[in-house]
Amino acid sequence: MFEHFQFGVNELIWLGLLFTNYFIILMAYRFWGKVGLFIFVPLSVVLANIQVLKMMTLFGVDTTMGNIAYGGVFLISDILSENYGKKMAKHVITIGFYTAIAVTVIMNIVLRITPAPMDTAQVHLVAIFNPMMRMVVASLTAFVIAQNFDVWSYQFIRKLRPSYADIWIRNNASTILSQMLDNVIFTLVAFLGEYPFKDLVVICVSTYFLKIIISILDTPYVYLAAKWKEQGKIRDITQEEKEFHETV
Repeated sequence: MFEHFQFGVNELIWLGLLFTNYFIILMAYRFWGKVGLFIFVPLSVVLANIQVLKMMTLFGVDTTMGNIAYGGVFLISDILSENYGKKMAKHVITIGFYTAIAVTVIMNIVLRITPAPMDTAQVHLVAIFNPMMRMVVASLTAFVIAQNFDVWSYQFIRKLRPSYADIWIRNNASTILSQMLDNVIFTLVAFLGEYPFKDLVVICVSTYFLKIIISILDTPYVYLAAKWKEQGKIRDITQEEKEFHETV
C-alpha cells in the first residue's frame, strides 16, 4: 500500500494547510474563548464535507481531502474537554450534527429552484451539495459515535493521568482511537457491498494513516490552549454580557 511512498509539493502544501487550520482555531480561541471554538465547529463540518469531494495523492497513497478540516473538530473537542469539562465538549457533537443537517436541508431546497438559462453554477452546486443519502447517513453516524467516544475517552484517561505533562497521552489516545472508530464506521456504512472487502481495508488504512498524523500534530496546540487558559490569556466574551447587565 505504501510501497510508492513519496514526499513532494503536495505533501508540503498539505502540512501547511494542517498547521494553518490549527493556528486559526487556536487564534479563534484566544480572541473569543469558547465562543470562538463553537463558531469553528460548523465551519469545519461544512469545509470537510466540501473538501472530501476532492481526490489527491499524499505520501504515495490516493485519498480524499477533508481530513484536516474534520480533524479540527477533534482538536476543538479536546481543548474544551481539557479546559472546561465533558458537558462543554459535548456541545461540539450537537452543533456539528445540527450544522450538517441544516446545510443538507437548506442546500437541497436551493437546488430545487430552476436556474436561469445562462446559469453555469447549478451543475457544480449539485455535485457538491447533493450527496447520496447513504453517504449522509454514514457521515452523521460516524461523527456522532466517534465524537461521543472522543469526549468520554478523554475524560476517562484524564482521571488516570490528570497532570499537565500528560496532556499528550489523553489527547492522542482519545483522538487516535476515536478517529479509528470514525473511519471504520464511515467506510462500512458508506461502501460495504459497493466494493470488495479488501478494497475497503485499503481505504480504511490509508485514510487512518493520515488521521494519525493529523492527531499527533495537534498536540502542541492543546498544550498551548491549556497554558493560555491557566495564565488567563483567553478572552471570554460571554463575560462582557455579564458586565453589561451589572452596569445597567
